[in-house]
Amino acid sequence: MSQQASLPGFAPAAATDRLFLAIFPDRDIAAQLAALAATQCAHHGLRGRPLGTERFHVTLFHLGDSAGLRQDVVDTASKAASRVQATSFELVFDQVASFAGRRDKLPFVLKADGGNAPLRAFHAELAEQLREVGLAHFARESFEPHVTLAYDARTIVPEAVSPVRWRAHEFVLIHSLLGQTRHIPLARWALV
Repeated sequence: MSQQASLPGFAPAAATDRLFLAIFPDRDIAAQLAALAATQCAHHGLRGRPLGTERFHVTLFHLGDSAGLRQDVVDTASKAASRVQATSFELVFDQVASFAGRRDKLPFVLKADGGNAPLRAFHAELAEQLREVGLAHFARESFEPHVTLAYDARTIVPEAVSPVRWRAHEFVLIHSLLGQTRHIPLARWALV
């Protein structure tokens, strides 16, 4: 941070926008995830409400938060995404658990107890393309595929559930309006 940014009146603007690449389930799987979320929240005595069906997704890469939409990141990430050569693949999730987060808002997620090799290979390919176009700082190697079902203050240890499977036919660049729970698709790329 520059010295000037620490002076009164020069504070960085608060982040209002987020960009991320993700895979979304189709409508039927989103409804299945909603039912699972409601059942599991009740089973574990969670007070947090399940997310809306339109918000269920697997985040591939978080591309930063900013005050306003970063068109440069949109353009560069789109360039990387368009270079990915991948076919449709199956995702499988068979475990619920809590992830670390703010003490009062822990993500309660559906994740995989191993597996998802095609998803991990796709993630690695997309990471390579992000690095090649200059977005290496967003191309983290670590990746634990999951779908956030709800947020709650309670910590839930991993527990097996009946597998939820779906086929990924596309991935999407999303513009999220922070605090408004709105996901705006900016671009889509087919997995043929």
